Amino acid sequence: MNFDQKGLRKRSITVAYFFEKIQERFDIKFRRVNSVDEQKRRISERDLHRPGLAIAGFTKLFTYKRVQILGNTETRYLNHLSLEQRWSAFTEFVKFRMPCIILTSNNKLDQELIDMATRAGIPVFATRCSSTKAIYLITDFLDEEFSLYQQYHGSMVDVYGVGVLLSGKSGLGKSEVALDLIERGHGLVADDVVVVKRRGETNVLVASRNNIIDHFMEIRGLGVVDVRQNFGIRAIRDSKEVQVVVELLEWSKESEYERLGLDQKMVKLLGVDLPLVQLPIFPGKNITAIIEVVALNFLLKHYAGYVPAEALTERIRNVINKERADVPAPSTSSEEYDDEND
Repeated sequence: MNFDQKGLRKRSITVAYFFEKIQERFDIKFRRVNSVDEQKRRISERDLHRPGLAIAGFTKLFTYKRVQILGNTETRYLNHLSLEQRWSAFTEFVKFRMPCIILTSNNKLDQELIDMATRAGIPVFATRCSSTKAIYLITDFLDEEFSLYQQYHGSMVDVYGVGVLLSGKSGLGKSEVALDLIERGHGLVADDVVVVKRRGETNVLVASRNNIIDHFMEIRGLGVVDVRQNFGIRAIRDSKEVQVVVELLEWSKESEYERLGLDQKMVKLLGVDLPLVQLPIFPGKNITAIIEVVALNFLLKHYAGYVPAEALTERIRNVINKERADVPAPSTSSEEYDDEND
């Protein structure tokens, strides 16, 4: 696994893709107000815009490349204009090549204005959602679509609620370990190809599966396994935050491995530092049980601030200090000196 790979971003999405996917993800319904080729319009920015000033005639700072939201304020402003002023204002508005217009709160435009948008090739949608809710959901959708992302070779599992990314060279048994964790009641997010996204400017990394591979696994010597069919819906997760990276390594006598765990190794994924645990592989080693303990140790440290290695070190230090305190100090009194000389 190359931890130093640079992340990628989508440059744009079509309005057709936006219209289809956002309704699949959220409980928000859009209806088409006009009929245009939505494949020809693309969204390239995650931010939205409410074009009140642009409709009023001030277009010097008009961010027209964003999705345009027309709520109560914008539609009521248009409706208070005379018919001639309304047509004039909207004619200037649709001259800009914007991705699409969304009418919120079930607002409507005059058919003449809809026809202007249609002639300009601008898709117009309407929703019953308020502007606040629509902006929140659309921004969340676009934020994820345009997030920094990278595909990694490995397996992603949910172990006791902790997102564990398994990495390592091909043939070391990542899929077998993931399958064993599933059999023990944990959840599979992805196998072989793990898509990791960074949420906006936060330090949160979210892993999901490749839609083509879905929840199928390839086990050497066995073949393809359908995790969902074999283990049920409880054995899979659609996505999970990446919290720990476990790297499987080939055992080598010449290599030195962590014994106490006092020095926490870190790895950088998409610019975010994550705890790294490196586990050497050799026959008879129960990697599955160790990964479960890795997850439990993470929970202890994260929620209780307890680190077993530090607790053991402190206990040893206390024992040493107590033994030193119990040893009497050598006497140097004049009486003892005289006794020794007699």
